[in-house]
Amino acid sequence: TVMTMPWPRRSTIPGLTRPHWGHGPLHMFKAEVIHRRGPWRSFEAVEYATLAWVDWFNNRRLLEPIGNIPPAEAEANFYAALETEAMAA
Repeated sequence: TVMTMPWPRRSTIPGLTRPHWGHGPLHMFKAEVIHRRGPWRSFEAVEYATLAWVDWFNNRRLLEPIGNIPPAEAEANFYAALETEAMAA
């Protein structure tokens, strides 16, 4: 089966553009880890670097839109707030 993108190549709505698929987390990972640190000696070295980068991306990377905290901390805060609301109800 052929997968198609949900966004048209050119928007029919002025000012609306499709997301930049090439500038997401995978692009960041390839630019920051794979290309910058290569050539790689083994699959295990790539695997370890991948795990380290994913740990940084989820647990230590600070995001300005969510208050300069890591995504994992924001997620923990979100679920803690849900529990507090459930107890109050």
